[in-house]
Amino acid sequence: MGHAKEASARDARTGTVERIHVAPDTGGDPEPRESVEAVAGRGLRGDRYFRGEGIYNERDDLDPSDVTLIEAEAVEAAAEAYDVDLAAGEHRRNVTTRGVALNHLVGERFRVGEVVLEGTGLCEPCGYMASHADQPDAKAALEHRGGLDARIVESGTIAVADEVVW
Repeated sequence: MGHAKEASARDARTGTVERIHVAPDTGGDPEPRESVEAVAGRGLRGDRYFRGEGIYNERDDLDPSDVTLIEAEAVEAAAEAYDVDLAAGEHRRNVTTRGVALNHLVGERFRVGEVVLEGTGLCEPCGYMASHADQPDAKAALEHRGGLDARIVESGTIAVADEVVW
């Protein structure tokens, strides 16, 4: 049994949480947080989607997610390749990670801090995000690297510097 546990620990991949943002109001500016409570089936406490008031809650053709994640490396690549300078939170994703290939976590369960998430789909950039960022090339810059939609399977706290383990 001890050998299986050691092998499992060696096989686990880890990254980190670099930033956390919530937007209390639809269209409002994302606000940084050092930590946030993630509630299964609801979202992040203090975020518009937690209260069911986000743009994805208002449209029948869009599926809301509990939490959205984006790779810090994707934001940096967008800046380099497209000269798109997104300030912290302008991508309108909740959790910014480093060292995590988020596209590979669609359909997978993983842990962020105390919280267990399941990737439900790619969070492709939209014109809404680009208009808020006031960066005309933002949508193109984040195409196929706009992050991950996820549902919260087990509630808990997510904090800056927490491990992301999958």
